Amino acid sequence: MIIDPTVPGVAPDPDELLPPAVLRRWADRVADASDAGCAELFVAGMRRTLARTLHRQGDGSVFVITGDIPAMWLRDSATQMRPYLRLLAAEASEDLGALANLIAGVVARQFAFIAHDPYANAFNAAANGNCHEPRDLGDDPWLWERKYEIDSLCFPFQLAEQLATATGRTDHFDDGFALAARAALRTLSTELDHEQNSTYRFVRPDTIAQDTLPRDGLGSPVAVTGMSWSGFRPSDDACVYGYLVPSNLMAAHTLDLIAARSTGEDESQARELAAMLRAGIASHGTAAHPTHGDIWAYEVDGLGSVLLADDANMPSLLSLPLVAGIDPADEQYRRTREFVLSPDNPYFYRGVLAAGPGSPHTPPEYVWPIALAVAGLTTPDADESLGLLRTIAATTAGTGHVHESFHVDDDARFTREWFSWADSMYCELALHVCGVGGVDTVGSSA
Repeated sequence: MIIDPTVPGVAPDPDELLPPAVLRRWADRVADASDAGCAELFVAGMRRTLARTLHRQGDGSVFVITGDIPAMWLRDSATQMRPYLRLLAAEASEDLGALANLIAGVVARQFAFIAHDPYANAFNAAANGNCHEPRDLGDDPWLWERKYEIDSLCFPFQLAEQLATATGRTDHFDDGFALAARAALRTLSTELDHEQNSTYRFVRPDTIAQDTLPRDGLGSPVAVTGMSWSGFRPSDDACVYGYLVPSNLMAAHTLDLIAARSTGEDESQARELAAMLRAGIASHGTAAHPTHGDIWAYEVDGLGSVLLADDANMPSLLSLPLVAGIDPADEQYRRTREFVLSPDNPYFYRGVLAAGPGSPHTPPEYVWPIALAVAGLTTPDADESLGLLRTIAATTAGTGHVHESFHVDDDARFTREWFSWADSMYCELALHVCGVGGVDTVGSSA
């Protein structure tokens, strides 16, 4: 069965991937831990991603659309798999073998895309020339968009490690992994000195500032700091300053994972680069806040400019325990978290329906369910996690979809009809509330 004639590939049978009896059993557990409404949304989200976003390719790899956009983001496709990894770890059952194989196929497709172009964030299922904006610089028909975001080089490797943690399998650490790892190492190293060494440029004509880079696509000026430069945030918005601290923390952790699966020069380079990023963050990526104390900044440029904020998209400062191996009890994380979830964060909004981080990617006073889920996944307070799960379930405007964002006073005002990443983060939080542990790898704290 072909899901969508505009996206090549064959849709797998969702009941084969996640047998109805297994899904019902977990839905009952969600209902017991929360309520029937939360369980109903859990079932809808878990089935929708399997039934409507996956496209098995002829080579056995799997292409994953975001939901309402027929392209594969490296970040989104990894996060869309997160709740299924929890089930794989919890079930330890042959009933989910097809699901494990499918996630391995997602990893294979991600690795191939990184090796093809490590600066791209979103790809087509074929070399068909589809793209978000045809006037962008570049003419590669495989690319939907070429916004360079560090996290695009991190999420696939973390997904690969999470699959190994959940299932014990390691067959996906193959030649495709090695090629992708070398491309990531090369790119992160080049961008240590973006001004002198990088050929990357991004220009989108006649658009808003957050969708293009200044100085003919080079980006705003930066000094060499030991951190790696990023053109764009995980929201796909341009960085105000070139060093995105949560993404560098994520990269350092990811490099640890790459090193552990590599040998020789690749292993040495990954370890050295991880140490360099951590030193750069320690020297340039923190700031003393008058209320919250020493916290991580969101962006810096090494020239004295510092942005104290946090965006709703992962990797965020709030999500560091999920993506960067940071202990939730780490004192600097706790101070930073307190800042993020307060009005001192310029992207934090509070209303009658919800309070949490939003993003300049969406209108003011709109919070993101993804960020609410991240808050629930990183708090030690079980009641807080449950409350956030119920808040997300109660703010779908009756659509049965977890949206990208919604207005804090009126959930009928929302962005994106169908955003699969948001579905998956809600489903992961539901499993967390049930007591199902995560499969995030634990690395060294920065």
